[in-house]
Amino acid sequence: MDGTVLIADDDRTIRTVLTQALTRAGCRVHATGSLAQLSKWVEEGRGDLVITDVMMPDGNGIDRIPAIRQARPDLPVIVISAQNTIVTAIRATEAEAFEYLPKPFDLPDLMSKANLALSRRPRKSEPAPEPDPAPRQGADPAMPLIGHAPAMQNLFRMVARILNADLPVLIAGEPGVGKTTIARSFHDLSDRRGRGLAVLTSADAGPEAIGRASEKARGGSIVIENPAGFDQGAQARLIGLIEAMETGPDRAQAPRIVATTGPDPQTDVASGRLRSDLYYRLAGVTVSVPPLRARVDDILPLAAHLLARAAAQGLPERSLSDEAAAALRAHPFPGNVRELENMMRRLALIAAGPVVTAVEMREALNQQGGGAGMASVATETAALRDGAPGTAAAVPLPPGNARLSDSVEAHLQRYFDLHGDALPPPGLYDRILREIERPLLQVALDATGGNQLRCADLLGINRNTLRKKLTELNIEVTRRRKLM
Repeated sequence: MDGTVLIADDDRTIRTVLTQALTRAGCRVHATGSLAQLSKWVEEGRGDLVITDVMMPDGNGIDRIPAIRQARPDLPVIVISAQNTIVTAIRATEAEAFEYLPKPFDLPDLMSKANLALSRRPRKSEPAPEPDPAPRQGADPAMPLIGHAPAMQNLFRMVARILNADLPVLIAGEPGVGKTTIARSFHDLSDRRGRGLAVLTSADAGPEAIGRASEKARGGSIVIENPAGFDQGAQARLIGLIEAMETGPDRAQAPRIVATTGPDPQTDVASGRLRSDLYYRLAGVTVSVPPLRARVDDILPLAAHLLARAAAQGLPERSLSDEAAAALRAHPFPGNVRELENMMRRLALIAAGPVVTAVEMREALNQQGGGAGMASVATETAALRDGAPGTAAAVPLPPGNARLSDSVEAHLQRYFDLHGDALPPPGLYDRILREIERPLLQVALDATGGNQLRCADLLGINRNTLRKKLTELNIEVTRRRKLM
């Protein structure tokens, strides 16, 4: 590796590590904790590559990129940031940074990117971009749109690349991962954000509603929530709407289509729930949103973010003790980000002091997950990983084609075995039934488009009974198809 690298970061440790690594690789390095000094070096013609942090004492590293490009169009810039949000990724992409890496970054990965940047110089000279008429730096990233996990960073990069493309987007993922929030981000963070946004659900997919949505979103965006939940007539109307927008005389003002779907939309096509001709019109680009269990390292930052949001909305300020954080991280989160948000809001209300204790966290986990079963299994499984004595090895789960009763029996046996010679806490019957009941209601509501009358009929219970159970289990339901 050959060249001179300019480093700007207010963290002395990071400057030292990068300086040593790049020097060993054969580079010359100038490092500073000031953007002003970085700008001076750039104006003097120094450097073949810039590596800069975003939040610096004297400014924002991304905001300096247009000036760097204007002074030195061939000078590549790698952005590193502890602000692991979709807004940071999008702003870095729009500023034409060579690469964006979240902190803590993988050093070999950064070295590889630096080598690639140095080998590609000089870069094509282009004029500096015009200032954004509606800057995004003040945007408040919504709850699922933060994260350092590789799965989320890949998602951020994908969104940044296609944010302003005139292609329909299909956002796939499990319930509760934040698909609707991400769908809205395609509007709120794009060049269309000054135009209209309309949302279509299975509850309002009549001819008049679709027509109103098209008019409201003129030049903006239409979000279609789970088109597989629409009846065949509504799906046919959506096809007609898309064809009219693509071929009509007013197509220059056609809104962008962003749709949400389950984790496997092709299964919906194969089963006939989703028309194949509608699917192919919606899936210009498919974006997959990872579940919370695939981004375990993001749970604690998300929890802190959600507690801060709750405080900003008037709830008491809270933080987590180390023991409470450990219990939270061990929880399996079948309900994804929505479950986590509900739990943090509940803790903000019920915690006795400013720091949430382990006992308070376990109580919240028991209430949220339907009982101590899941929370205790998660906690004690974590203890097994750490070599805690007096616990039995976990019973292997049956294969995926096993009967439901076999799977339940295996889970229960594992739960009992994890207590060794002791018995689980009293009240197991109600806890286990509650734990099974919650996902059953959530899946049934999802399948019936959030329609409580149809859901009650599907389950074979009275509608009032269903409403009572939804209240007891804190399952939020609106007229929308599902609450993300």
